Amino acid sequence: MAWNWTLPDWPDFRYDVSALEPFEQNFLLSSGEILGAVHHISQPEREQLRIELLSEEAMQTSAIEGEILDRISVQSSLRRHLGIDPDSYPAKPREQGVAEMMVDVYSNFADPLTHETLYRWHQMLLSHDRRLETIGAYRQHAEAMQIVSGRLERPTIHFEAPPSERVMPEMERYADWFNETRPRGAQPLPALTRAGLSHLYFESIHPFEDGNGRLGRALAEKSLAQNIGQPTLISLAFTIEKERKAYYDQLEQHQKTLDVTDWLVWFAKIVLKAQQVTLDRVGFFISKAHFYDHHRDHLNERQTKAIARMFREGPGGFKGGLSADNYLKITGTSRATATRDLQDLVEKGALSRTGDRRHTRYWLNLHPRTATPGRYSKTGMPGSS
Repeated sequence: MAWNWTLPDWPDFRYDVSALEPFEQNFLLSSGEILGAVHHISQPEREQLRIELLSEEAMQTSAIEGEILDRISVQSSLRRHLGIDPDSYPAKPREQGVAEMMVDVYSNFADPLTHETLYRWHQMLLSHDRRLETIGAYRQHAEAMQIVSGRLERPTIHFEAPPSERVMPEMERYADWFNETRPRGAQPLPALTRAGLSHLYFESIHPFEDGNGRLGRALAEKSLAQNIGQPTLISLAFTIEKERKAYYDQLEQHQKTLDVTDWLVWFAKIVLKAQQVTLDRVGFFISKAHFYDHHRDHLNERQTKAIARMFREGPGGFKGGLSADNYLKITGTSRATATRDLQDLVEKGALSRTGDRRHTRYWLNLHPRTATPGRYSKTGMPGSS
């Protein structure tokens, strides 16, 4: 099998610049929209938005690799590393590590890429893993580094990376390329083109024993942030996880060729989708702030608890809407009191109601107050953004 790194022109990737130009323009426009939308949020809300977006990315970049994390532990670790309202929730090793790496990527995005950067990220991410021979350094084992699936006796080899003795020279060349292609580098590249190439190029070297996917996505985030001059906070891993099969298929296909136009177009579309997810979340935060400005002083303790729980579900709300039974579980009140509370919330305009009897469902009544493209009227209602 001819892998991309075995080809004579490696690593001179070929692609159609004109095919990417519309995506590059849309990326810059959406980046400006996100920045403008965030300015509508107060500083405390901005900090909470940052925690939620970073924690979601930490959760999803791990989920892509089949690793499920404790969300509260991730958020608690992020708060500690960002110096924001630390709490006493116990920090678990995996969650602590990925949170620390996410903060490092976020805080030091402008720094040049070095081997030490990657070693530090790898150490943060995998210091808990006792299975690995080498943590915080490139792989050194003699056996081939392969991506495989299927039965042990008849595996399917999806990719084989360069042997370990080639990793250091390949990574020397990679780091030089990454730094030369940033905006003030010797050979600057447009944002999406550079991020897509940086991810595929890194994954094709596969320099570490484990964690390459998570580090490769972190490099794409760093690349995008450098091109726009600030942390992106876009939901890249969240969006990739939703299309995980296509993601792996695209990587596998384009690790056998140096013609990567289709990969870059696919990756560009993913980034634009990720930006829209972020815009929707910012819009949700703005609507949430306006909701509380209007209703905060008119809710009893039970209603406050239920509303807070609904907001924690995010822009999609409770799947299928909030039922009376949900309200009972959240508040621990009687059915008669729940009925009165819910009716009161509808009359105050805090909730809207659909269906009747056992099919009755309640939805947060959020009204858009800015030009942010994430528009909300009834959170979780069919047809809502």
